[in-house]
Order: sequence, then structure tokens, then C-alpha cells
Amino acid sequence: MELLWEITGWAGAAAMLCAYMTVSMGWIKPGTTFQAANLFGSCAFIINGTLHGAWPSVATNVAWFLISAVALLRMRNKQPDAVVEAEPIVVPAYVTTDTGTVPVIPRPAPVANCA
Repeated sequence: MELLWEITGWAGAAAMLCAYMTVSMGWIKPGTTFQAANLFGSCAFIINGTLHGAWPSVATNVAWFLISAVALLRMRNKQPDAVVEAEPIVVPAYVTTDTGTVPVIPRPAPVANCA
């Protein structure tokens, strides 16, 4: 069973280091993946540190866990940004006639007379 807790500690270390490296190198943005890796890593360190009696490490990782958990909750509760509709792109149509290919210019829709 002790081997399982050692593997847990090393897996937590790997998760946290990989998360830090990928954000620092610009490979991922500091979003949910980063926070989830930190959450997992801190949990693993809390378990490992508790079994080894490494209380400063446990305290640090409890704080790390809380920071990651709050960040994930805030990301989940964040309102989505307003979607801005883009103007449609008008692509001209072309018609082939006896004299060649010419663009078709769309005419504006007639306006009703409201008199």
C-alpha cells in the first residue's frame, strides 16, 4: 500500500510540473486544464505529505488545492461573453454570356410606399 501512496505523490508532482511548464511555454492557456492538473497534484501531495508527516507541505498543498478549486468554480460560473454577429460577406455572382463572364450586381429590394 505504501508503494501506491508514493506513486500518488510522484503523479501529483508530474501533474503540477507539467501544468506549470505547458502554461509557461505558452502551449496551453491558464484555464480549466491547468487548474484541474493543479487540483489533482495538490490532492496527491496532501495524501503523500500526510502519510510522511510533512506538515508544511500538507499546509501548502491545502492552500494550493483551495486556490485551484475556487478558480475552477469561478470559471464554471463565469457568464459567457456576448456573441457578436458578424456582418454577412456578400460574394458577387457571375453569369456567363456570349460575350464572356460578367458580375451580377444585386439590386436593392424595393421599398413599399407607406403614404
